[in-house]
Amino acid sequence: MNTELVIMAAGMGSRYGGLKQAAPLGPDGQLIIDYSVYDAVEAGFDRAVIIIRRDIEHDFREACGKRIEKSIDTEYVFQDADSHMHGFKTPAGRAKPWGTGQAILCAGEKVRNPFLVINADDYYGKSVYKVMYDYLSNNSEMCMAGYRLGNTLSDNGTVSRGVCEVENGYLKKITETHEIDRNSGLDLDTVVSMNMWGLDVGIFDYLDKEFEIFLKENINEPKTEFCLPTIIDKRIREEGRRVKVLDTNEKWYGVTYGEDADVVRAAFKELTDKGLY
Repeated sequence: MNTELVIMAAGMGSRYGGLKQAAPLGPDGQLIIDYSVYDAVEAGFDRAVIIIRRDIEHDFREACGKRIEKSIDTEYVFQDADSHMHGFKTPAGRAKPWGTGQAILCAGEKVRNPFLVINADDYYGKSVYKVMYDYLSNNSEMCMAGYRLGNTLSDNGTVSRGVCEVENGYLKKITETHEIDRNSGLDLDTVVSMNMWGLDVGIFDYLDKEFEIFLKENINEPKTEFCLPTIIDKRIREEGRRVKVLDTNEKWYGVTYGEDADVVRAAFKELTDKGLY
């Protein structure tokens, strides 16, 4: 079965203050997304759909798109505040898109096979791509990478994570939880989601229906987001769909805070020295 890679990159410009200011983190100036694509290609993925905003297209392609396109068949879709609005008008003052659920809805324009979702600015670890690829290639159920909370924390501040309740290897419930650190009272072995999902194309119709409901209820709430984990949780309850939790001991790396950049650089250097890249 063919499987595709979907990369959510529409938030890169706003997070980094513009892609030209994105700090190179690898020994040769690589961005995190370069490592993700490399690992995905090694695992077997041969097509990528990258979700970006129209206003960062040029900067994105210059910063990393040209490199990605050399290693994997690449297509782009655009996520903007006005994407898939069901006739609703984006309120004045809302410049950014509506969240990860809207992002995946936009990807439906290009995706035709089961697919893996990742964030462009999260490093997930090499082995998890192979595990996710193999599951997607041989099963019709949704899946997610289940990280240990202790492997996903920053030493420089709190983080937000999708805290998962797992039963018999399947996701029972996911709760978006904010301001987590090592002193939050959560067991460091708690399973959390880092937005690495294996999904089927049926998710697009469900997202479309749910986004219309969301807009009816939240069109005048400028900070509200249509979040993918919330919709997957609802799909489990409404449709009885199952999400297999694929455990991983990989360590996550990302730049939640400026001080995290040095940690990530050191990690990539160590991985390179070990011969993984």
